[in-house]
Amino acid sequence: MARRSPPPKLPRPTDAELAILRVLWQRGPSTVRAVHTELSRTQSVGYTTVLKLLQIMTAKGLVRREEAGRQHVYEPRLSEDQTQRQVVEHVLDRVFGGAAHKLVLQALSARRAAPEELAEIRRLLNDLEKGNP
Repeated sequence: MARRSPPPKLPRPTDAELAILRVLWQRGPSTVRAVHTELSRTQSVGYTTVLKLLQIMTAKGLVRREEAGRQHVYEPRLSEDQTQRQVVEHVLDRVFGGAAHKLVLQALSARRAAPEELAEIRRLLNDLEKGNP
């Protein structure tokens, strides 16, 4: 069975870029207008700001742009899970010196986890102990 190659290393998104990526992950490929409309529900942001950010994100390789007539449709290059993993790897190395247990302990002590989240964490730990990634 062929191994899947790891996702490309892309620059870490800024907070504003992450907000746009969340919209794209939730909605799927979207126009600037659709992203702007969704972001405007929770924050004050201009259409041209969203357009400029998407242009920057395209140049950085964070999103792909497809032309659909006169509209441009944007989609993320990496999945939400892949992006989260890259950000966590960065924080793990930079803040916690590579010590995963310190990151997990801080995360669990910083905010109360719901019972279903704790059950999911237990399942993951059990799988890791059994050698299943």
